[in-house]
Order: sequence, then C-alpha cells, then structure tokens
Amino acid sequence: MCELFAVTSDRTIDVSRELEEFFRHGETNPHGWGIASWNDDGKITIDKEPVDSTKSTLIDSYISSGRHCRGMIAHIRRATIGYVDYKNTHPFIAHDPNWREWVLAHNGTIFESDELLPYADIQSGATDSERILLYILDKNKGVRGEEARFRVIDSVAVKLSDKNKLNFVVFDGQDLYVHKNEAGTMFRRVCDGYVLIATKPLDDGVWEEVPLNRLQVYRDGKLIWEGTQHDHTYVHDEEQMNMLYLGYSEL
Repeated sequence: MCELFAVTSDRTIDVSRELEEFFRHGETNPHGWGIASWNDDGKITIDKEPVDSTKSTLIDSYISSGRHCRGMIAHIRRATIGYVDYKNTHPFIAHDPNWREWVLAHNGTIFESDELLPYADIQSGATDSERILLYILDKNKGVRGEEARFRVIDSVAVKLSDKNKLNFVVFDGQDLYVHKNEAGTMFRRVCDGYVLIATKPLDDGVWEEVPLNRLQVYRDGKLIWEGTQHDHTYVHDEEQMNMLYLGYSEL
C-alpha cells in the first residue's frame, strides 16, 4: 500500500531522520515519491518524482542538506488507480475559489463514489486521490472561516469513507487534517510542540494509533478539533486489491 508521513509543529524543526527512514520504504512503494512542506508563512513548496524513492538521485541531497519546516506532507506510492506519471504522484496541490492553497496525500482506494465522478474530466492526472482534493475544493465554494472549513472536511470524510479506504492528510494553508478508517494503518508521535503522523512508526519513540473513523485537525502541533465519529471502517480485502493491481499492470 502507499504510505503517508506528515508533520505539524509550533516552530521550525528538522525532520531529516524521519524522512530518511520513510523513504527507505520506497522499495515496496516504487511508483513515486513527493514532499510538500511549508514554513511560517504557510506557503507550500512541493517536490515529487514518479520514481522509486530508494533510487531517486534527489532524495540524498534533500536529506543531507536537512529538511527544516513548520509542517510537511510526504508520500510514497504504490499505484492502483492511475498510471505512473508526475501528474499522478502525490501530494496534490490546488487552489480553492477563495485562492486558498490546499495540499492532499491519500493512502487508500475509492471503490464507490458518485460524488467524485464529475472530476474525472477536469483533473490533471487519473487518480481517485486527486479527485478527492477537487471535491474538497468544490465543497468549499463560498465557505468562510476556519471552523466552517473544518465542518466541510468532516462531512467529506464521513461521506467518502463509506465503502472506501480513506486515509488522508490535508493541509489548507493553516491546519492539518488527518483521517483514517482502516485499523493499524496510521500512527502518531506526540512530541514537545510538534506531532508526527506516519503509516508506520519511523523510530523507537512512543507511537500510538491515530483514532479510527474520526477526523482530527492540528494547528502548530496541537490538536484543535475532532470530527464526527462514524462507523465506516474499511476492512482490507486482498482479492479486491489484487484485481486493482492486475488492472494497473495491464495499463
């Protein structure tokens, strides 16, 4: 499966060690890597390649020079929907109608969702993940205020997680939104002034599971909101996933 890594902090920190371990997992997620990071101004910088992170010539330079940020979303991809291409490599970045910049990375698969179908004709790539971001932006038309944005993302998480695997991390220029609906697939490490989120623990520190089936929102390393507790737990189906991988291999 794909893997996610995210950071939210109250100060600039160096996450080189965590990234180094995270990108080692590229051998089993060889279809692309990406990093979206931001500092005090919330301006997002994004770098990504549709290649195995363990074979990338850029990764070593990123790690050796240090990765200092106030926040970050990183992703390594194992393709299921969408060919191997830059346009299908996470994270995805876009602006809402208010010109707010958003970034999203997704570990999961949308098996059923009429809501996302209209975005297949306007997206840049071919992934269900990019369509999730476009749907979020569309739902934010006319929305004003941080709590209103939270309510929108909460409703999206509840709706799209029904019959789908919906592990995602989203940044809206201010807050980091975290959601998972499969047990054992996302963990957090709460430190002094910052929080690390990862699909798998990245060091020997104290990691705990991210709560299941409930959106969490972090700002500057602190949990500020929790969303609706729902019951849309995804249970991994190996046969179902193998059909997707087979479809990918035939592209």
